[in-house]
Amino acid sequence: MRRLIAGESLLIALVGGAIGVAATFPVTAAFGPALGTLFPVFQVSTQTILLQLGAALVIGLVAAVAPSIRASRVRIVEGLRAVG
Repeated sequence: MRRLIAGESLLIALVGGAIGVAATFPVTAAFGPALGTLFPVFQVSTQTILLQLGAALVIGLVAAVAPSIRASRVRIVEGLRAVG
């Protein structure tokens, strides 16, 4: 049960991270000219993208800890009775 919850959390976090990475490039293209001389070189490096995805994975794992612990303590029959 823990693997299922952790896997779901990681999948959701990775999808969110991928959306964030995909949104980085248009936002960078829009802000680059607006910054003018404040930041003459405004680029997104590979390290930045890897840090974004790493942060998404860590957040996904941390978010999965409490629900997976709680789910592992509940007996399946009792959980189904509570739902129905």
